[in-house]
Amino acid sequence: MDTTILKKLGLDDKEAKVYLTLLEYGAISVRGLAEVSALNRGTAYDTLKRLQEIGLVSYYYQEKKQRFVAEDPERLLEILKKREQEIKEVKNGILDIIPELKSIQDKKDLKPVSKLYENRAGIKTILDDLLSSMETLPEKEREYYIYSSTQASADIHKAYPNFTQERIKRDIHVRSISLAQGGNLHGLDHRRWLGTDKDSATFILIYAEKCAFISRDSEGTPVGILVENKMIYETQKMIFLKLWDFLQ
Repeated sequence: MDTTILKKLGLDDKEAKVYLTLLEYGAISVRGLAEVSALNRGTAYDTLKRLQEIGLVSYYYQEKKQRFVAEDPERLLEILKKREQEIKEVKNGILDIIPELKSIQDKKDLKPVSKLYENRAGIKTILDDLLSSMETLPEKEREYYIYSSTQASADIHKAYPNFTQERIKRDIHVRSISLAQGGNLHGLDHRRWLGTDKDSATFILIYAEKCAFISRDSEGTPVGILVENKMIYETQKMIFLKLWDFLQ
């Protein structure tokens, strides 16, 4: 029998094996269990003790000898419900402490934090962060800024084909300055063109007190650098908006 599902409930290989053996053989002594399951008596006893603690094994005495028996498999559902409740409580606890954790994180604001992401999966991580970060802001503040480029735009589309649809669905606006010609409007976006003939491969996103730079390495692999710092963000935003007005 495949014991994968039992392992997902938290049982290890020995515990799953002992439980299934008890279901098959019925009431049995530690010695008998050790023999049929090919475990030494110490290991068998320790495993039984663990299974008793989680409610899958019980015991009784017969002629002064301890016999162990598996609980009804329906008990597995009770264990699952207990785990679900524990997970719910942990989730609520995490939600409660997130503001405090963020306040701790904000204290390091003067020290820029940079993270490197590689390949399409890494680029998607940056884009997921953009969406989730912007979505937490008040509706009137859900706008970010980008310098777009042809090569990196293609990499971004391959990494997250439905990004634009997700952005629009979450009511997030964007202003884009295209470094070269090209680029279309899709909704909740505005675009102006710098008009350079150079095909820059770097795509810059300025959002939620962060700046992300998406480009390619020497081997042509997409890479992204995410910088988290309010001062850098504010400076990049100021430069962008000044250039935006200049390109009217």
